[in-house]
Amino acid sequence: MLESVLQIFPVHIREQTRQAIERLKKIEEIRIRIGQPIEFLGEENAWYLGREQETALTKERAYAYVIAEEDMQEMVTFLSRYSLYAFSEEIQNGYITLEGGHRVGLAGQVRMERAEVAEISYIRFMDIRIAREHKGCALGLVSCLKREGGIYNTLLVSAPGIGKSTYLRDCIRLISDGGLRVSLIDERSEIAACHMGSPQNDVGVRTDVLDRCSKPAGMRMMLRAMSPQVLAVDELGSEADFEAVKQALNCGCKILGTIHAGNLEELSRKESLRAWVDGGVFERYVLLEKDGQGVRSFTVYNGELERIC
Repeated sequence: MLESVLQIFPVHIREQTRQAIERLKKIEEIRIRIGQPIEFLGEENAWYLGREQETALTKERAYAYVIAEEDMQEMVTFLSRYSLYAFSEEIQNGYITLEGGHRVGLAGQVRMERAEVAEISYIRFMDIRIAREHKGCALGLVSCLKREGGIYNTLLVSAPGIGKSTYLRDCIRLISDGGLRVSLIDERSEIAACHMGSPQNDVGVRTDVLDRCSKPAGMRMMLRAMSPQVLAVDELGSEADFEAVKQALNCGCKILGTIHAGNLEELSRKESLRAWVDGGVFERYVLLEKDGQGVRSFTVYNGELERIC
């Protein structure tokens, strides 16, 4: 499952990287920075390539393998399959999605044109976020979202890195296998992890996937083409997103989406969402959280933001 991740590492440290991934259980991220050690992050600990202990970086920094500029150049080459131009649009968005749904975030020196990112000229930092299926993680959650003949309009809420996409994927699978037609707009290929249009992750037997399409255009297309009972979208946020949501609701379709917010108070402060919260457009809000031991939990609220389960 992680072969596509390993293939972007420099050849001379690829086997060490493989061993590190196997050693660290439940790996979530790999951080790459020029002049710094390769950092592998799990739910509870960090590990650095070239070290013998799975502890936080301390005085033993000199024993860790440090990424050189040549290493980063090689990784960018492998990541873009020898053609940065072919991936220019994704790079402008700050990430490239690998086969399997793993997402590589990019940072460095940006060139702007007309207030828009034209390119990242010098890539110096990478954050490889590992996609994993956790089948069954949303079993208890889905029971709070069901209603007769369908589901409530639902928004999953959490800070980045807590697991919105993981819970969304399992909700889609369970709802789809439970008998509802689901259309998934998978803009970043993170949920279904399509390869040449075919989902690599299990998103259910009644789920249709529109891969690498913008959310507003994708929602409109799927409403016209696939007559879904549920539209599933990850990371709603823009005004265009919510205009498309409004159109879907007018067509009688239910929405299952996610949004970034650390808590419900922060959610209610978002300008694009204030009218939706006040108007009770979403009938269920699911706040996802993670404690200091890496254990995830959820709390479900109704449209008036009253806790129900």
